[in-house]
Amino acid sequence: MNIRILWILAVVTLLSACANTTKPGAVGVSRSQFMMASSEEVNRISAASYNEQNQKAKEKNILVTSGPTYDRLKFIANRLILQTEAFRDDTKQWDWHLTLIDAPVLNATCAPGGKITFYTGIVEQLNLNDDEIAAIMGHEIAHALREHGRERVSQAVAQNILVNIASALAGPYGSAVSAANQVAHYAIVLPNSRENESEADAIGLELAARAGYNPMGAISVWQKMVKATQDKGPPEFLSTHPSGETRIEQLTALMPAVEPLYKAAPKPTATRKKI
Repeated sequence: MNIRILWILAVVTLLSACANTTKPGAVGVSRSQFMMASSEEVNRISAASYNEQNQKAKEKNILVTSGPTYDRLKFIANRLILQTEAFRDDTKQWDWHLTLIDAPVLNATCAPGGKITFYTGIVEQLNLNDDEIAAIMGHEIAHALREHGRERVSQAVAQNILVNIASALAGPYGSAVSAANQVAHYAIVLPNSRENESEADAIGLELAARAGYNPMGAISVWQKMVKATQDKGPPEFLSTHPSGETRIEQLTALMPAVEPLYKAAPKPTATRKKI
């Protein structure tokens, strides 16, 4: 009976842990999110991981802290950060940072709380222009704005709670819960991750447009990415990311919503100053 009461309390708790971390913006991202984990704790752990990443890069002598590429990324980052208030009111208080790592990696990230990381590989191998960098960086910043990392942690915590209670209720049949857990991973977690990626694409597109970068850069960068990874990408069915072709289709559909913002936005000057 105590276990059943615990089950009821757990379900009530899970159902009450819903929130929306951002305003919808012109792109209309308004999905209610499951947020059970503490934002402060997730940000603290993420900051520690970010610092560890930077320390390891420094020890390997691949941490870039100055130079043309770093200054270029910093300039674009500052313009995008100014636009984040269109989606959240608290980003002025975030401890924003930019890291550039000299490694042949086609990747960029933005950890919770505004910790941006770029690798020289993605800039150099894809020969990115500023509009394309803004699209990628806007996408990564959007993950932080939507607190997708915290959402994933919340899902994992909730899953563990329910599995533990279900195991206790199942008694001798508790071993079957492990298999059900695996099914839940592929049936629930992966599709939701693809949804997170689509949300980040949409918000990132709007951030770039508001900052004066041509939103068509998001299309061209994914065309480049498809070409660069066409022999290596996993099937979309079991991927946490939509395929490049799917992203291009979704981004194209959003262009009418963001083009007026781009036309109205002050454009970046040709001369960049070191920040």
